Amino acid sequence: MVVVMHAAATEAQVSDVADRVTGAGGEAFISRGESRTIIGLIGDLDHFGDLGLDGMPGVDHTVRISTPYKLVSRDHHPDRSTVWLGHGDIRTPIGPGVLTVMAGPCAVETDEQTLQAAQLARQLGATVLRGGAYKPRTSPYAFQGLGPAGLQILADVRSEIGLPIVTEVVDAADVEIVAEYADMLQIGTRNMANFALLQAAGSAGKPVLLKRGMSATIEEWLMAAEYVAQRGNLDIVLCERGIRTFETATRNTLDIAAVPVAQALSHLPVVVDPSHSGGRKELVEPLSRAAVAVGADGLLVDVHPHPELARVDGAQALAAEDLVGMTESLHLMASLVGRSYSAPSA
Repeated sequence: MVVVMHAAATEAQVSDVADRVTGAGGEAFISRGESRTIIGLIGDLDHFGDLGLDGMPGVDHTVRISTPYKLVSRDHHPDRSTVWLGHGDIRTPIGPGVLTVMAGPCAVETDEQTLQAAQLARQLGATVLRGGAYKPRTSPYAFQGLGPAGLQILADVRSEIGLPIVTEVVDAADVEIVAEYADMLQIGTRNMANFALLQAAGSAGKPVLLKRGMSATIEEWLMAAEYVAQRGNLDIVLCERGIRTFETATRNTLDIAAVPVAQALSHLPVVVDPSHSGGRKELVEPLSRAAVAVGADGLLVDVHPHPELARVDGAQALAAEDLVGMTESLHLMASLVGRSYSAPSA
């Protein structure tokens, strides 16, 4: 069962509902989003029905939900959510009506490289800067990222370029320091089922970008989001980044159907990573067109000033000469599906 609070509900009213539930032997998990607070209940549902929760001050309504992912389910939240990043003058939405482009280098390498990549991101119409300071790699000998030094570079570039930043966190022990710098925490495909990390990220007070595990079903992906939501955070964006199949012609197989399916099951925004799914830069533009066509709320794109010198995933990174065709495609597709897109016309 889920209790949906009025948008204007006070903290005292939220606490009163939670206290009534716990006093009756149940558990109450409070999750706060941009526009509403939801309380997920665990325990005897028939008993909860006798508590008079619907009539309590601040309660909008209660819903019985059959899916295991109660807080992120569309059942209690028929309108799709918008997640806002940043603060003050640096604010950007991810959700219905907007095509949000998040772009930047897969890995932060130097101050100059990150600034140049951020400038390319702006040319692409990105309103969020992505960049990895921590890099979980298949090989233990591959570049693992600059760590805290990379976070500082991202923060410096944010101050200069004016874009909120999303960066990956790979260990629960690092959540606190990454949250000090980042506007959004990314959970990568290899960590989608790292439940301690999901819980720590959910408690950090920052929006979370949750990539689908390369071998995960959509239900498992949504259950991972539920781990974040259960720790009080409904500001979650799902990212389809390709799954592992028998096909070897691409780095991964972009499950384009996952976008409308996840949007039908959950109120959370869904974005697509065409860079990691295709693995080659010539696939990024067509995969992006496909993603926008099926209703993706945004894209996560790799750009690099010198892809041939990139320490991570240079083959999939767009360079300056690739941006004109990409922006033309995104302008066309965004207009066809009725979404706003901020890049200047070529």
